Amino acid sequence: MTDKQHITIKGVKEGLVFLLDDDCEFSALLEELQYKLEKSHQQLLTGPIVHVHVKLGTRQLDEDDKERIKAAIRQQGNLLVQSVESDAPELPLGEDGRNIKILTGIIRSGQTVEHEGNLLLMGDLNPGGTLMCTGDIYVMGALRGLAHAGIKGLENAIIAASLLRPTQLRIGEVISRPPDEWMTGDATMEFAYLNEGVMKIDKMTQLHRMRKEPVIFKA
Repeated sequence: MTDKQHITIKGVKEGLVFLLDDDCEFSALLEELQYKLEKSHQQLLTGPIVHVHVKLGTRQLDEDDKERIKAAIRQQGNLLVQSVESDAPELPLGEDGRNIKILTGIIRSGQTVEHEGNLLLMGDLNPGGTLMCTGDIYVMGALRGLAHAGIKGLENAIIAASLLRPTQLRIGEVISRPPDEWMTGDATMEFAYLNEGVMKIDKMTQLHRMRKEPVIFKA
């Protein structure tokens, strides 16, 4: 294997820091991690117990993928993983103070994701896929399926997407009108909200008009 430098290992006072590239495929990261642990960094990674901190950059990983990284590092008996952290910007809490659940990837036809709180999808919601949550829904990609925010009656919930082309939107008990009646054709990030019981669409730059309270960031 050639050294593609997706992973940089630095020595610090507390032990070692593994800096992981946040642009490459996750499988490439795991492959290089295994290579460095077994081949190219044997001298560095032997000896007494060494504490390791893993930095993911802006990459968001679920617990299963974090565990795969930890397991690979733990194969070197002297390495003790202290943390696996992302440097992504902290996300705002919703108006109701609920934490945001972060998903990555694609929600495909037939898949349904339901969450208590706010939901952020770093990917696409395909036709036939469904997102449901008690708070807000944010899709950093194309929203082409069904999204239902405020499923327990939160009428000031919003649904936002980089590309808003849903089969259906629901906020609380209100179901969106047919898409051809309200789609703007804009390529800018938009959000759906309720105004006097009617669902409307606006650009994200206008969200401050609806929510005038200061944004609270997660500690």
